[in-house]
Amino acid sequence: MTGQTHSEPASETTLAAIRNTLDDMKAEDVVQIDLRGKSAMADYMVVCSGRSSRQIGAIAEKVADDLKQAYGILSKTEGKETGDWVLIDAGDVVVHVFRPEVREFYQIEKMWMPAPQAHKAQ
Repeated sequence: MTGQTHSEPASETTLAAIRNTLDDMKAEDVVQIDLRGKSAMADYMVVCSGRSSRQIGAIAEKVADDLKQAYGILSKTEGKETGDWVLIDAGDVVVHVFRPEVREFYQIEKMWMPAPQAHKAQ
């Protein structure tokens, strides 16, 4: 138990809340990645883009605030100062908010998405 007065929501509930906030904040190109069975760090990863550093900061603040208000989840946020790439660690769900060109450079979702089936050698 993390000292919270109520039980933490299931990762699917947290994910749905995050997706709703991202939709409300007009985040772009939202990709959800299921990490269950692949990593112990989280159950889900969400990657999205914002149009500007200001929007990216606003998205990060709103996600963290909504989770705190609705579920008592205290998210850890990194990178908000620069506004190029913000990481929001909400426990079972990790969110990455990028400027489009930074997202393209790092291509983080390619590391975690299922690999396409390899062509069979003939």
